[in-house]
Amino acid sequence: MVETVEVSPMESVFIRELVKQWRAQDSYGTWEKKSDEVLLEPYVVDKEKRKTLPIMGDPDPETLWRLELFYNAVGMAIERQTGVMVTPMMKMHHEGFGRMVLIAGRLIVVNKQLRDVHRFGFLSLVKLAEEGEKLVAAGVDMITQYPEVAKYG
Repeated sequence: MVETVEVSPMESVFIRELVKQWRAQDSYGTWEKKSDEVLLEPYVVDKEKRKTLPIMGDPDPETLWRLELFYNAVGMAIERQTGVMVTPMMKMHHEGFGRMVLIAGRLIVVNKQLRDVHRFGFLSLVKLAEEGEKLVAAGVDMITQYPEVAKYG
């Protein structure tokens, strides 16, 4: 029988980077005593919470900020693994749809169509970590495949 060892999502490279992004925003030390799990709580939108959100709606500034921090963390995790600078660019319509791209040199390493941004979130911290790690792996893979395009902009 194979024994599976469950790893905490808080040990994920992506989650550690996301926490760093949040902590860097705390210029007054307001969140200093908050645990990392509490900081990331707004990303968890379980089925009950999702039911309370309207089907259609405009994203509030805090949701947009969380979205930006999420993709900044993806970009920084890619950067740390590849040594190639990654720049995020987001174009968002006020109704909550748009596009997020992460660019390395002249290469788009992540290209994500965004919809229903006012409902942005994940069922659990595990799902948050999985999605972040998936995007990081895809970005690293693109840079590995096309290093000459990524490194020279």
